[in-house]
Amino acid sequence: MAEYLDLMLRAGAVYIFIVVAIKLFGKKELSQLSVVDLVFILLISNAVQNAMVGPNTSLVGGIVAASTLFVINYVLKRLIFKFKPIEKFIEGEPIMLIYEGKIQKQNVAQAGFTVQELQAAVREHGVDAIEKVNLAMLEIDGNISVLSENYQSKTRKRRVHKTLGDVQ
Repeated sequence: MAEYLDLMLRAGAVYIFIVVAIKLFGKKELSQLSVVDLVFILLISNAVQNAMVGPNTSLVGGIVAASTLFVINYVLKRLIFKFKPIEKFIEGEPIMLIYEGKIQKQNVAQAGFTVQELQAAVREHGVDAIEKVNLAMLEIDGNISVLSENYQSKTRKRRVHKTLGDVQ
């Protein structure tokens, strides 16, 4: 029994370490993965495997470690849901990267992006120039949301048509 308790403590410690490490190294790590990011994640999982299970490589040991990770994950998600300070600490807050065509340099640096990466993200949203972006936000899930002049003008046109349609 003590052996399985040790497995649970090891798995819990590794889980908490990985969550804190991801928090410290930023949201960018959670956005679209490059080949380097994927290799990094695979190697990290391999590196911490022995720390979690130690000498116990049995089926039961693996199930105990995995079950512990599931339980900790469930508890952490419930805490995040119920307590806003915990949510803010773990999940963070969205970061404004571009506002009215101007790069928010301090926020971009805080997020760990280069201007080239930001330009690529803007192009992925179908906008050819940063100057045409009304708002770009690094969301808490690591994705970048981009609202451009085209989006606003289309939205305004829909509202006008809907309003005119309602009047007629």
